[in-house]
Amino acid sequence: MQFAKLRLLILAIAALAQLYLFLRARKAIFSSRQSIPFKSLLVALIGALIALLFLRNAYVLAKPIAWVDPPIVAQVALFYVPAIWTLGSILSALLLAFVQLVGGLIGLTGMILKRNRAVGRQHNGLPEDPDRRRFLQAGVAGLATAPFLLSAYGAVYAGRSCEVQELTLPFGHALRIVQLTDIHAGVYMTREEIRRYAERVNALRPDLLVITGDFISNSMSYLPGCIEEIAKIQTPYGIFATLGNHERWYGRLNDLHRIFRHHRISLLVNAHQVIRGTEGLFAVAGIDDLRTGHPDLEAALQGLRPDIPTLLLSHRPEIFPQAAERRIPLTLAGHWHGGQIKLSLPGVALSLAHLRTRYVEGLFRIGESRLYVNRGIGTTFTPIRLNAPPEITVFQLT
Repeated sequence: MQFAKLRLLILAIAALAQLYLFLRARKAIFSSRQSIPFKSLLVALIGALIALLFLRNAYVLAKPIAWVDPPIVAQVALFYVPAIWTLGSILSALLLAFVQLVGGLIGLTGMILKRNRAVGRQHNGLPEDPDRRRFLQAGVAGLATAPFLLSAYGAVYAGRSCEVQELTLPFGHALRIVQLTDIHAGVYMTREEIRRYAERVNALRPDLLVITGDFISNSMSYLPGCIEEIAKIQTPYGIFATLGNHERWYGRLNDLHRIFRHHRISLLVNAHQVIRGTEGLFAVAGIDDLRTGHPDLEAALQGLRPDIPTLLLSHRPEIFPQAAERRIPLTLAGHWHGGQIKLSLPGVALSLAHLRTRYVEGLFRIGESRLYVNRGIGTTFTPIRLNAPPEITVFQLT
C-alpha cells in the first residue's frame, strides 16, 4: 500500500533526525566544562527524552487511536507535544545539517585558499576568539530552536485559524452551497471542535451542505460523534457526502452507510440524487475514492438528463478531466489539505502535495467546467498546518 510506504518513509526520516540531534547534543555537552558524571547523566536524560517523544508519536501514527475526546491535559501531553517534537526535530535536523555542510565547505575553501597563498604558520595558528565562538553557538542554538517554535505555532494557532472562502460561480441553478472536507475526526479533531465548525456553517445559512470525504482519521470510534454534530446543520436541501481514502482504510462500509442513514445524510458512492429546487431540478452526484475505492463516474451519472445541472463530489480532484468531458459544471474535492505544510516562494508553492498533483487547492477550469479543491479542516500525519489554514468554502451558484 502506497500510504504504508509513505508512513514508513516519514518514520525513517524522523528516526534519522532523532539520531542526528542526539549526536549534536552529545557533542555539545561533552565539549562543555562540566564534570564527566554530570555530562554523562545529562546525555542519558536527553537521549531518553528524545526516544520517548519519538516512540510515542510513532505509536500514534502506526496504531488506530480510539480514545474519544481525551481530556485536554492528556491531549497536549500524549499527542500534541510528541507531534510537535517530531516535526520540529525533522526540520531542525535538516536545517542544522545544511548549516554544517555549508560551514564545512566554507572551511575547506578557506584552507585551500590559505595553502594556495602560502600563508605562513604564524598566521595559521591564530588563537580562537571566544566571543566569536559564543556568538556562533548562540546562532546555532537559535537555528535549532526555531523549527520547534514554528511547529508549535502550526499546531496551536495556524491549524485553527479557519478561513471562509466565498466564490460566485455559474451553475444553472441558484444555490448557496457550503463545502467541508477532510474533517479527520480523531484525537486532533475532537467532537467539541467539530461542533464549533458545525455552528459556524449553520451561521452561513447554506441551501446545501456537501462533505467530500475523510470524516475519520484512523478509527471508526470517532465517526458517530462527528456525524451527530454535522447532522445538526440545518439546510433546506440536505447534507450530501462521499467517501475518502481514510474511510476505505479504517472504516467498515456497512457501518458507514448505517450511521449516515441514521442521521439522514446522503452518502453518494457512485450514485446521484435529483433535487427539485426553486428554479427546477438539479442533481448531486458522488463517486468513490479514486485510489482506494471503486470509483465509477458512469454509474454515478447514469440516467441523469444532460440538461439537469449536476454537482459532482469526489474526495480526490483528479477526476476533473473526466468530469469536464461529461460537461459537469462544478466538481468539488479535497484530499490534499492545500499542502498542509507549505512553503510559498515568488511564483511557486512547495509541499509534498505539490509534487504529486496539480490540483492542490483552489479553483481550476476546463472549458465551461470548474473544479474547486478545498484545503479541509483536519490534518493527517501531524496536527500541524503551516501556510495552509483550514477552510470552509461558500459557493453562491447562479
